[in-house]
Amino acid sequence: MKRKKKKHLRNLFFVGVGIIVASFIYVYIFAAYAVFPFSSRWRAYFGQMDTPNGYSIFGIDISHHQADIDWERLEKSTIGGSSISFIFVKATEGTTYLDENFNENFYQARRHGFIRGAYHYYLPTLPARDQAEHFLHQVHLEEGDLPPVLDIEETGGKSAQRLRRDALLWLQTVEKAYGVKPILYTSYKFKTSYLNTEEFESYPYWIAHYYVKNLTYEGEWRFWQYSDVGRLDGIREKVDFNIYNGSIYDLRQLTLRGEDEFELE
Repeated sequence: MKRKKKKHLRNLFFVGVGIIVASFIYVYIFAAYAVFPFSSRWRAYFGQMDTPNGYSIFGIDISHHQADIDWERLEKSTIGGSSISFIFVKATEGTTYLDENFNENFYQARRHGFIRGAYHYYLPTLPARDQAEHFLHQVHLEEGDLPPVLDIEETGGKSAQRLRRDALLWLQTVEKAYGVKPILYTSYKFKTSYLNTEEFESYPYWIAHYYVKNLTYEGEWRFWQYSDVGRLDGIREKVDFNIYNGSIYDLRQLTLRGEDEFELE
């Protein structure tokens, strides 16, 4: 009877050890695939932002999702110890939508000394020319503003060839109106998958690629949206953080000159 009891205890011991080892293996696998690759994201989400090294010109992009902004406080806010130099403001989407906070945000950005820009969120299921004309009707850029921005993130089920043709039509329509090359915003993956052909290389690229310390994109880029969970004094909600790849002089050279001002006919 004692021998059976000892055997039973020994079996329980080995079962317990097996469970502990299996638990450690499970935790390691979970950490390796679900925690470690996204550690920068978790730290950023809880306010421990990793700011990429080697850059000094920072900015944000905003829309109605940031709700009411305290511009006096935002003007004094910093990213990685640097003041905010530029702000992109969502203007339009599709063929009829105007962001409800666009006019206020766009006005306040200039009033508080930020270099400002405006972007259009592209819907691939709607006509590209109509979307371009909608943007041009609603947005009146002035001297010192950044070039117009095309934000393209969806395929709408279209082929890469059709998507490229339509995106290029938007870009060319807006370029003709303003006399400057619009900025192309999209993610690293979307750009390399759908818009990585020669005709798009002449447009300043604003790359969205989060939670990495360095970019591996091999082409030229002007702006880098490196986080979508930034926190700033003056904005209650999370906000996108961006970098300009150059000096403040270069950034100002990118802006519209007086002769580039657009008047809608």
